[in-house]
Amino acid sequence: MPAVLNETHDPTRRSFIDSANAPGCDFPIQNLPFGVFCPSKGQPPRIGVAIGDEILDVAAAASLLGETAEAMQWANAPYLNHLMSLGPDEWSKLRLALSRGLSVEYGDKRLQQYLSPMASAELRKPVAVCDFTDFFASIFHATNAGRMFRPDNPLMPNYKYVPVAYHSRASSVVPSGTAFKRPRGQRKGPNDAEPSYGPSRNLDFELELGCYIGTPSELGEPVPIGKASEHIFGFCLLNDWSARDVQAWEYQPLGPFLGKNFATTVSPWVVTAEALAPFRTHAYRRPQGDPAPLPYLSDADDQARGGLDITLEVYLATEAMRRAGTAPMRITQTSFALMYWTVAQMIAHHTSNGCNITVGDLIGSGTVSGPEKSSWGSLLELTARGREPLELPSGEKRGFIEDGDEITFRGSCARDGVARIGFGECRGVVLPAG
Repeated sequence: MPAVLNETHDPTRRSFIDSANAPGCDFPIQNLPFGVFCPSKGQPPRIGVAIGDEILDVAAAASLLGETAEAMQWANAPYLNHLMSLGPDEWSKLRLALSRGLSVEYGDKRLQQYLSPMASAELRKPVAVCDFTDFFASIFHATNAGRMFRPDNPLMPNYKYVPVAYHSRASSVVPSGTAFKRPRGQRKGPNDAEPSYGPSRNLDFELELGCYIGTPSELGEPVPIGKASEHIFGFCLLNDWSARDVQAWEYQPLGPFLGKNFATTVSPWVVTAEALAPFRTHAYRRPQGDPAPLPYLSDADDQARGGLDITLEVYLATEAMRRAGTAPMRITQTSFALMYWTVAQMIAHHTSNGCNITVGDLIGSGTVSGPEKSSWGSLLELTARGREPLELPSGEKRGFIEDGDEITFRGSCARDGVARIGFGECRGVVLPAG
């Protein structure tokens, strides 16, 4: 993740698009995330950049931005993968052209003809996901979850040495706003003589950050931790929906399968690694007595600047709340800076055995949880496996997700002397099982 700040991060820069200058805006000119959109129903998908409450059609605007014919070609693509494959230098050049072109100081107001209102656009899945690996990088989540099943020994002995992960399903990654059916699977309660098959009774969310790989690696060639950031195009919000009852029965001995692979929701906007440069922070400081990372997972710069200071929130709205016009209830707020393992460590470990990564690979962080209950990133933790249900404004209670419930993630970065940026929303609604 680039650590060098440049003019695109200037907190005083303003856009001639007024909505981008509004306090609390997720998409000021300092952000400029990429996504894929259809301006209106029936139109083909286009690559766009979020600016305020508008979307700039990058291909249509390319000539005014001074971009090349190659930019025109990739910007007409249905996914970001080709843009991602151009590499960090090209990503940075395009970001600079967009920042200048949309600014008050250098901008060209003719770009306004290539804007579409975000409210009326269809936001698509931004990346054709090639592979999806999901990590388990929060020690707080690992401890909370482990304590429910192993009260005397919640952390497995490898946790502080290995960035644990599992290989999930790319085909069921869906864009924000997609409704999906409650999954079915085998379940076996503690008092059941044998398992049964049917809809999950313990459906949960997992609050995660997703990372998209933009630069591939060669099969057989590990990515050194000091070079890992060069492979990252950007980040999204990610909901790794989980059927806890199915997961609990099936996960031994090979780990998650049907309890996880039925749906993963990603936010539509990809916030670039360069946009996040002002919000890099030190890696999580391990408590005294914890082992130091093994040499291949240890890097001085990553320890000093490998963390990301991102605030993440989860909101829940039941079907009854939405009908009544009741605002969604925030049920957690946490920080990605609390993750035990950095993204660079995840990539270094992922490739350490020679596994290659490819353009469009999606890496999930695992549930982001903090030390306090208010910062836990799943209902498994927040409700103690459903035994302590949440009280909602509607008078309803939730131990796990019910049919009709809508879960929304939000993310933002704020720091003194730096422009606030956001990720938008990652939203999904659960339908009854088919």
